[in-house]
Amino acid sequence: MTEFSPGPSGRLPVLALVGRPNVGKSALFNRLTGKRKAIVDNTPGVTRDRNYGAAEWEERKFILIDTGGFDSEAESGLERKIQEQSRLAMEEADVILFVFDGKAGLNPLDRDAVLLLRRVNKPVFYAVNKIDTPPKEDRLYEFYTLGVNEIFPVSAEHGLGITALMDRIVAAFPSAAEKVPGEEEVRPRPLFLAVVGRPNVGKSTLVNRLLGYERSVVDSVPGTTRDALDTPFTLGGEPYVLVDTAGIRRKARIVDRLERYSVIRSLGSVERGDLVIHLLDGPEGVTDQDAQILAYALQRGKGLILAVNKWDLVPPERRSPESYGERVFHKLAFVDFAPLVFLSMLTGEGVEDLLKAVQGVALSYQRRIRTAPLNQALREVVQAHGPPLYQGREVKFFYATQTAVCPPTLMVFVSVPEGVSSGYQRYLIHQLRLALGLTGSPIRLILRARRDVRRRRKK
Repeated sequence: MTEFSPGPSGRLPVLALVGRPNVGKSALFNRLTGKRKAIVDNTPGVTRDRNYGAAEWEERKFILIDTGGFDSEAESGLERKIQEQSRLAMEEADVILFVFDGKAGLNPLDRDAVLLLRRVNKPVFYAVNKIDTPPKEDRLYEFYTLGVNEIFPVSAEHGLGITALMDRIVAAFPSAAEKVPGEEEVRPRPLFLAVVGRPNVGKSTLVNRLLGYERSVVDSVPGTTRDALDTPFTLGGEPYVLVDTAGIRRKARIVDRLERYSVIRSLGSVERGDLVIHLLDGPEGVTDQDAQILAYALQRGKGLILAVNKWDLVPPERRSPESYGERVFHKLAFVDFAPLVFLSMLTGEGVEDLLKAVQGVALSYQRRIRTAPLNQALREVVQAHGPPLYQGREVKFFYATQTAVCPPTLMVFVSVPEGVSSGYQRYLIHQLRLALGLTGSPIRLILRARRDVRRRRKK
């Protein structure tokens, strides 16, 4: 089995935010991480998963986990899963911060939570949120009836009380979690891997199967995973960060502001990713939405892997990988360089093939090509099919050099750059990719006139 495991957190301490739904955990998460990462809304239970973020306080770096709402009386299946997410977050954490709602007041569920946290053998801090004026501090008294020694009044929205709270929390972090000097300099930057697809295509189930535990809440309701969640892992000994995105919906089905914001976050996760696994629905096939997202990923220069999920649900007469692949690339001809794998999340079929495809695309995406074989490939491609004349003149290709990776970027010097049509550029990219073995990776082509080099030499 290919090595695929959650990676270490860089020996950074972990702080988990726990509390009932809608007490302001996500607002506090956003304030501490400095970005609008967790979705904030006044709908109870908006943050459904453990959401990881990097934070820093007084030069002390740590990992922050925002959880779904804590509810000891969860009734529905989704609520029970959210409850389990909170428990898992508490297990991962070095320090726990329980957040009360100062506006709503003390709730019986708060009492249940405090009783539970007393059995946790970790530092636990308590904060009452939404205390944004001195008179509102009177609301703290009822929370002291819980038998808690110290309670911090804060306003996540306005930043009040955060300093006193975080100073105490950082002091409680384990000293063994200090970063090793020089560690950051010697560790290679991990590739970011984004998993995208329309709602209910099986994206979060894939993420959970890959990571080996239920990291994202999975439910039969489309769009259950609403936020993008980052998790470090290793694959074949190389570091990656998995970006699990909210499902991308057809525009006509985006009916509320929360879903609109989730779609924006999904595209943002594609933007942050280096490699993109795009999940297709096996029985439904390729949709216009799939094509649009893949076109966006290609335009942004992302390495691509196509995965057909629910392969076991495809009717037998359509379950030929060869003919199905032909239908896929008939609609997605512009990404015909991407590997195509077939998955069943129920059985785990195809997961090993997917991991191998990710490794192959990662190698292509980061590959540096020596100048000699690059120019040999360019000569053969041009000799096989030369460019058409431009304004009666021959377009000559002189040489090429690689200027960047992620994706591979080639600068090609020609006699007349404007004489190389977009169609011929596509031909060059396609043939060079085949000749150089750059599976799944886009190639960026920069055309320069040879006289540009002469000018630079004269300066």
